[in-house]
Amino acid sequence: MAKLLLVAHGARLRGWAAQARDDYLARMPRGYAVRCAPRVPAGARIVALDERGRELTSAQFAAGLARWAAEQAPTAFVIGGPDGLDAQTRKDAALLLRLSSLTLPHALAQVLLAEQLYRAATRLTGHPYHRE
Repeated sequence: MAKLLLVAHGARLRGWAAQARDDYLARMPRGYAVRCAPRVPAGARIVALDERGRELTSAQFAAGLARWAAEQAPTAFVIGGPDGLDAQTRKDAALLLRLSSLTLPHALAQVLLAEQLYRAATRLTGHPYHRE
């Protein structure tokens, strides 16, 4: 079972964003549960969302999720606050990931990340959500 965490620094989400994020996280297929956490636990692999990070296709992101789940180490997806991520988090990250070339508000980044985690997990479990 994959140990996936969403760690989002910054302001509290507005109702619409929390509802959308939580809806995707609640629908995650068995074996791919995502838990929101206040911080990155010791020993976790960090996937840091950063505007200078690598942009992946949905297929590439799903392949990464499959690898991370197989390794059994917790994977923490970290979203920075209003000023982004600190230098140490970026340095410690196994992957710097860019969700878009556009600047996204914090709330939308959480929703988009939750949707992409859902899309990747359903793709890996054979659910027809993702279409090529």
